[in-house]
Amino acid sequence: MKLKFDYNNMMVDAIGDKGICPCVFDKKAQSISDAYNKVMTGRGKGWQEWADLPYVSDEYLDEMISYCSAVREKADSFVVFGIGGSALGPLAVASALIHLHHNELPKEVRKAPKLYVEDNVDPERMKALLDVIDLKTAYFNVVTKSGETSETLSQFLILYALLKKELGEEEAKKHIIVTTTIGKGTLYNVAEKEGFKIYGVGAGVGGRFSVLCPVGLITFAVLGLDIKKMLRGAAVMADVSANADIRKNPALLTAFLQYESMQKGYNVSVLMPYADSLKYMADFYCQIWGESLGKAVDLDGKTVYVGQTPAKALGVTDQHSQVQLYTEGPFDKVVTFLAVENYRDTVVITDDRDVNACDFLKGHTLNELINAERKATEFALRKAQRANFTITLPVVDEETVGELLMYFMYETAFAGALMNIDTFNQPGVEEGKKATFAMLGRAGYEQKMEEINGAEKKSEYII
Repeated sequence: MKLKFDYNNMMVDAIGDKGICPCVFDKKAQSISDAYNKVMTGRGKGWQEWADLPYVSDEYLDEMISYCSAVREKADSFVVFGIGGSALGPLAVASALIHLHHNELPKEVRKAPKLYVEDNVDPERMKALLDVIDLKTAYFNVVTKSGETSETLSQFLILYALLKKELGEEEAKKHIIVTTTIGKGTLYNVAEKEGFKIYGVGAGVGGRFSVLCPVGLITFAVLGLDIKKMLRGAAVMADVSANADIRKNPALLTAFLQYESMQKGYNVSVLMPYADSLKYMADFYCQIWGESLGKAVDLDGKTVYVGQTPAKALGVTDQHSQVQLYTEGPFDKVVTFLAVENYRDTVVITDDRDVNACDFLKGHTLNELINAERKATEFALRKAQRANFTITLPVVDEETVGELLMYFMYETAFAGALMNIDTFNQPGVEEGKKATFAMLGRAGYEQKMEEINGAEKKSEYII
């Protein structure tokens, strides 16, 4: 394992009675063991098929790499249509591993197509996309596990019509990849009929756990990233997460610390990367943590209304916007820092002017400065008795990103087991989907539309 986990600032030794006593590891050993066994018993089964994603065959990956390499040679733009995990995973990982201004580089420098991840149906956004891509050299991955996602289907319908008009039907088909559940859903049926290239999402791989299957791998392979290395990193963390010793299993350990923090009223979990490359990892985390753990009912049918609200911040940017709240506001947050030991570039701070006030900066690097800022924020939080811990990546590359993704998945699974909830369903999301179908007149949702129409709104409450 290349990642390092420092949870000193979660404990009473560092933050006094606002922290967690080491004694709880023994006091709650049975609860920890039960949660561990529940996740391990379900590993690779049902909705935990994501646990097997790091172990796919080389033959499977070689075919994908070959196909995506051919797309990379032809494409000037690669567009992902998806929402939720179908977009957040690809965006988080690609942003971590490609140049921070990838799309602005000349093609001979970036050596890959421009990347656009379209995860909303704002009409202005669709028009803006069409203003910057050339349909003749644009390729599309249409991603929806269910094959029924209204937003993604609408994006697909618009672009496929334009592609056929611009390129002709036969050529247009070559520009579309479909990633969905094999044999199920509207999108799969259309893809089969039209003859699109199809990659499958496992039946037990939920959207927010799908980044290490074709949902993400297609994009990464098109960009020329090393997906085998990424999966090797994920496999390392999966193996570490199978260790029953909580002190040697970071996913189980931090899930338990977060669970204990919730019992103390710490109902907000902040992820704060100190690297622009990891900025969108906070978005990925917000979905997997919020959608998995925010539940009204537990597995015993008891109404519980549980969950820890995820929040995203970026170091050092948000030291100047949010850290004031973290240090002096309510005692309701756990802050997780993502640190990087070795950035991929080094920039020296130089100044040939005689400005004494700046002397303390001269000769140092931005690398030193950003890590000093992170450590200073950790210190400030610790001094204010605010719970925080740090995950350190030695470098941001395919292997460490693979480890980090798998860590988040297992941490979420263990936290849900500790909370005695169904980590993998999303009834609150499904209600909104059904209401959307009804409002757009989809057959079979007439009763839902009657329910919507029956929800009274009083005019006196509208200004």
